[in-house]
Amino acid sequence: MTGAKVPQFLSYAAAIGRLRWRDAVEALRQGHALPPAEIRDVFLGPPTGTMMSRSAWIEGLGYGAKTFTVCDGNAAKGLPTVQGAMLVFDKDTGALQAIVDSPLVTEIKTAADSVLGASLLARPDSRHLLVVGAGTVAASLVRAYTAVLPGIERVSVWSRRPEQAQALVAGLDGVTADLQPVPDLRAAVGQADIVSAATMARQPVILGDWVRPGTHVDLIGAFKADMREADDALMARAALFVDSRATTLGHIGELTMPIASGAITAESVLGDFYDLLRPGARRRRSDDEITVFKNGGGAHLDLMIASWIARVMAA
Repeated sequence: MTGAKVPQFLSYAAAIGRLRWRDAVEALRQGHALPPAEIRDVFLGPPTGTMMSRSAWIEGLGYGAKTFTVCDGNAAKGLPTVQGAMLVFDKDTGALQAIVDSPLVTEIKTAADSVLGASLLARPDSRHLLVVGAGTVAASLVRAYTAVLPGIERVSVWSRRPEQAQALVAGLDGVTADLQPVPDLRAAVGQADIVSAATMARQPVILGDWVRPGTHVDLIGAFKADMREADDALMARAALFVDSRATTLGHIGELTMPIASGAITAESVLGDFYDLLRPGARRRRSDDEITVFKNGGGAHLDLMIASWIARVMAA
């Protein structure tokens, strides 16, 4: 190991204050300009306590592997729901460059993923964001959306437990948009321009009948085959897009369930980021079209974000 560079460990606390949402979204844009990623996922354990290992290689960027656990019951014990680390390896030598706190990568990647999707698919005049859910992801969504889409003037937050929505709103300092907890989900969905859902739902929480024409719906929570946030009616009404075909089709209940019921087919998915970021891509076609974007994540997105974090922290 003589002469080998010691990889830096990048903790959440050390890095979060130096990262900017616009730059995170740009890192995803630039990452998708490179050749398509090679990715592999492994899921182990029961539905309520899963360990995931996600690996990726992107020509011109390098190698990455993120291993983490997702334990549904941890919040009630005062413990983090997600725990793990991301390894970033050099594109030429394969040397380990950085070990990045998994929650840091996941938080930045997840929100930047959704905001990039909305910047490509939501109506440019969108003013009202509804966040469904009031956990850690919800807080980063509010900050990311309002930082990258400056037209957002109003943010509503709904949670099954109203006190969580109230606490989230109270704790979001520095956000210039008008923040309000809302008690009636159906009414809030019907008023919003963008609906961003980040729940652990295994049954739909957003119904197609509630969604008005022109709305952009951003679905984040479902990451396994038994999870979904939108019903068949919404999926059938909308123009469907995903961040990655490879990590969503055939893997996530948000798509596998409506495909199994016959509400949609695999061909109903009109594009992913590799498609959406090409010139002349099929995006929103009218102000009345409902767009649905499934944020499924993936190791290639983790690698794009973790590599960017390592560069920022090394500067």
